[in-house]
Amino acid sequence: MEKTFTATIYKESDTFVAQCLEVDIASQGSSQMEAMENLKEALELHFEDPRATDFPIIDHFKAEINVA
Repeated sequence: MEKTFTATIYKESDTFVAQCLEVDIASQGSSQMEAMENLKEALELHFEDPRATDFPIIDHFKAEINVA
């Protein structure tokens, strides 16, 4: 599915920052075009279907503490 987004682009020192107005995502690049391409990639990754990940190992342990 393709969706249209709106972005602002501004220069910050030697870097261009592109920020999506509909979704709180921003990216940067050395040119306006690079910043927009990086923002597009960031949005595509943001809306990508979640993938299964390994579950963390949960462990219990005891520690000696001194309570005054």
